[in-house]
Amino acid sequence: MKVIHFIAGIDKNKGGTTEYIRLVTSELKNYLEIIIATGISPDPIAINGVKIKFFDTNIIRWFLMLKEFRQFLVDEKPDIVHINGIWSPENYGFQKQAQKLGIKVIVSPHGMLEPWILANNPIKKKIGLFFYQKKIIQSALRIHATAQMEAVNIQALGFSNPISIVPNGIDLSEIKKAKEQYGTKKIVYLSRIHPKKGIELLLKAWRNSDTKGWTLEIAGSGKSWYLKSLVQSSKDLDNVRFVGALYGEDKWDFLRSADLMILPSYSENFGIVVAEALAVGVPVITTRKTPWEDLEIHQCGWWIDLSVNNLENTLKKVFNTSTEILETMGNNGRKLVAEKYDIKTVAYLLCDLYKKMLD
Repeated sequence: MKVIHFIAGIDKNKGGTTEYIRLVTSELKNYLEIIIATGISPDPIAINGVKIKFFDTNIIRWFLMLKEFRQFLVDEKPDIVHINGIWSPENYGFQKQAQKLGIKVIVSPHGMLEPWILANNPIKKKIGLFFYQKKIIQSALRIHATAQMEAVNIQALGFSNPISIVPNGIDLSEIKKAKEQYGTKKIVYLSRIHPKKGIELLLKAWRNSDTKGWTLEIAGSGKSWYLKSLVQSSKDLDNVRFVGALYGEDKWDFLRSADLMILPSYSENFGIVVAEALAVGVPVITTRKTPWEDLEIHQCGWWIDLSVNNLENTLKKVFNTSTEILETMGNNGRKLVAEKYDIKTVAYLLCDLYKKMLD
């Protein structure tokens, strides 16, 4: 079986969807033939053992780009095309060319149909849905959601396609060791620096809390103007540091250095950094706008409604939680990820899904 994954870009600063593509294709290549088709970008990630075809997706090349997509699909003859993400014109174009050739298509919105996303530039989104996006999604053989919450939100928009739920996952073999020392009194944030991540609310809650003895370190990349505004707004907070983007072993060391990871997001279809933190034994605070009820069920973190007041109250609980309990929560998280979110399990579920699509 040959599957082509299309994604608008796999640049290092693209966030969770790029990391998902890296992880899932690295594992899927062990079971089927995988090709990634994507747009040219300044700093694309490397994915060992996976063929990547880059296209110039500048909109001024629209008709030439469509011709190149079609020829690529004719040459490769995939059984399935898996579209990752929506809204980008090139995603629409690639799906359209695949379907004209009779190739079966599955679409993963990756959270791009979540209520917060639709409320951001709503007029633009409504126009896009009306003129092309809704019809092209409806024409897909199947939709892939990463959690029940995302599936419900997709159905609420009127999509009646079959929806298959397969979570994101992480490669446990990349984790050289788990967290060993608790009591560092450090809280970390590790994700894109973006307005939907709720960092402003976190900084307000931190300012209003008695954080003596604790530190907050914020890692990630984003628009320079937005990052500068956050740094400026936290200048009076001596125990808050912005440490830049972290990758590879630096990322894992950063997570292991913390007693807690926080993701105060307005919207996540999954939130892969939550799984990464749990995998190394670090408890997590995140919001009910993410699909992480498992934090409460498995007692490995806090799953809260997003507000400054709730963040303050939860931070207070963390500050008053003993080192021993934090370690127990960390161990609970490691067990949860090993059982449910290993990328090998995710790849098996996707392979099974692809087989069903071909039946």
